[in-house]
Amino acid sequence: MSGISDQREVALDRIRNIGIIAHIDAGKTTTTERILFYTGRNYKIGEVHEGAATMDWMAQEQERGITIMSAATTCFWKPYFNTHLPKERYRFNIIDTPGHVDFTAEVERSLRVLDGGITVLDASEGVQSQSETVWRQADKYNVPRICFVNKMDKLGADFKATVEDIRTKFGVKPAVMVLPMGSEDHFAGVIDLLTRRAYFWEDHQAATEPDIKDIPEEFQTEVESLRAELVESIAETDDVLMEKFLNSQEIAVDELKAALRRAVIDYKLVPVYAGSSLKNTGIQPLLDAVIEYLPSPLDIDHISGLKPGTEEVIERKLTPEEKFCGLAFKIQTDPHVGKLTYFRIYSGVLKSGTYVYNSSKNVKERLGRLLLMHANQREEIEEAAAGEIVAMIGLKETKTGDTLCDENYPIILEGITFAEPVIYLAIEPRTKADQEKMGMALAKLSEEDPTFSIKSDPETGQTIIGGMGELHLEIIVDRLKREFHVDADVGKPQVAYRETIKQMAEGEGKYIKQSGGRGQYGHVLLRIEPKERGTGYEFVNEIKGGTVPREYIEPTNKGVQEALERGFLANYPMVDIRVTLYDGSYHEVDSSELAFKMAGSFAMRDAVSKADMVLIEPIMKVEVSTPEEFMGDVIGDLGSRRAQIQGTNKRGNISIITALAPLAEMQGYVTTLRGLTQGRATSVLLPSHYEEVPRNITEAIIEERKGKKA
Repeated sequence: MSGISDQREVALDRIRNIGIIAHIDAGKTTTTERILFYTGRNYKIGEVHEGAATMDWMAQEQERGITIMSAATTCFWKPYFNTHLPKERYRFNIIDTPGHVDFTAEVERSLRVLDGGITVLDASEGVQSQSETVWRQADKYNVPRICFVNKMDKLGADFKATVEDIRTKFGVKPAVMVLPMGSEDHFAGVIDLLTRRAYFWEDHQAATEPDIKDIPEEFQTEVESLRAELVESIAETDDVLMEKFLNSQEIAVDELKAALRRAVIDYKLVPVYAGSSLKNTGIQPLLDAVIEYLPSPLDIDHISGLKPGTEEVIERKLTPEEKFCGLAFKIQTDPHVGKLTYFRIYSGVLKSGTYVYNSSKNVKERLGRLLLMHANQREEIEEAAAGEIVAMIGLKETKTGDTLCDENYPIILEGITFAEPVIYLAIEPRTKADQEKMGMALAKLSEEDPTFSIKSDPETGQTIIGGMGELHLEIIVDRLKREFHVDADVGKPQVAYRETIKQMAEGEGKYIKQSGGRGQYGHVLLRIEPKERGTGYEFVNEIKGGTVPREYIEPTNKGVQEALERGFLANYPMVDIRVTLYDGSYHEVDSSELAFKMAGSFAMRDAVSKADMVLIEPIMKVEVSTPEEFMGDVIGDLGSRRAQIQGTNKRGNISIITALAPLAEMQGYVTTLRGLTQGRATSVLLPSHYEEVPRNITEAIIEERKGKKA
């Protein structure tokens, strides 16, 4: 494939930064592969089931048929059908994201830098739990979306039910753009409701152009009814069109499209398309929809950030003429070039070989080379401008979520927030040589993945790794072996329990030491209170009259935090707590930072002993899709795992069970479910919240932890 750097120059209003997001197995990567084929980026389609998908380039992705790493690429598309926008070449910067919940960090960081998204749904499954999760993630970053109802040829495909799911589960207003002609084996193509044209894909070969025909007679009544609903939905978002609609005036298709574009960008409507990516059906209308309805950087207009060291909000227009700024959204270790930093340029121009200012870290870094990425292939470029997504080589200090900008015009953009790990494993290298390599390898992997954590167990000296699920840690261990040639043994997964308190209490801590020469003196009084679940730690300074000098406040806070990290009940970290320092005393000569740090730690120990400590555990949202005949067995098994059944509903001959269950009880669940249902049921586990552990189980956990320490 020839380079694309010579084709990059397109006007800013013809750039689309889009992501493909979906539940696992909805056909997201297959859809991406078709997009790459139709846009001329690939000459041949890479099939997921054959382990040949372009965007799934990691060995683990090809073996498992799932996406693990978000991959970026650039391609071009000229509108295929009639459009209200210029019929010129448009540039798509695409990020294909994972669908599995364990790799939620990849989705989170991709959504943070995208301007629009395509949500792919399975027509037979509708809106599944992970689709809801990624939809909420996209809501957080205000990303306009199009829905593509895929797998219309699959057994149980139901377009109308999926549209209803979009309405109720996503809580949005769908704008149905097409009517599928038939479903399952009889799916022949789609009817465009606005233009009243039928598109047939006869032999389902990729190279086949759709036949454009008049609407078959049997669909005419339904098309007119759905079209009227669509026109009304669009008119409701625009005063001029609403007036025409109320006066029963004909509204031109171009007017409707222009109004719909505005409504999509303002999050008022979500266009819904349909097709079958595997059968090469419905992709051209979807690509046209990306151009017609998803925003360019110009539509987004500007990005806001803070002036460093202040709360002052400043803006940057998303144009090359503006001062340079952008966001690092992903770090990747490449065996050939070392550390790659993926970067979205929001404003200005970036040149290779220049210095860039990291305003998040307050450091200058030299940018070695600039690359355009196509999955794991690279093309070197001299410069890139606003609206582009590139990779950079040479940056040492920059991490995920850091802002790079013009040093004379600094700005800090909103970073990216990531979930905390919910599961941990002990990992031990097999040989001394492995030990040396393992530390480096783990550090590189944690730099790549903000939801992957490494810590050392102070009692056993073991290395403990944490992640979002069993699959996440399994992939990490596999990558250690393949990419870094580290052999390691792993222990049983351990759940990320936490400790907290249920009532307010006060505590006193004194650290006094007299042993010849200068002594030590620190004395503090603390008040502790429980906070709402998930709100974390807060330290409040209420010292009046200098009873504790200012220089000893932060050391006291440090002592408190270290004590919280160690925990008190079963040595798990303590969370969701407000600690107020309200009094104390000091000695002119003997007081020191160390003395107050120790006093803070002692005061915590004293306070928590009076505050009704409890253990809390991660609760998962469980969604099981099972043939009806196994429903009783599945519910019975969930009940034995302390699960609370939230509801059941039917979709065709499949029953969908939703429940909340403790993560501790769900280990190895996939294997059990397979055995209960002859391999016909599927399940998804999503982190939901933390909840108090029953008293009898708490006692057993404390006993076990004491046994390990003994």
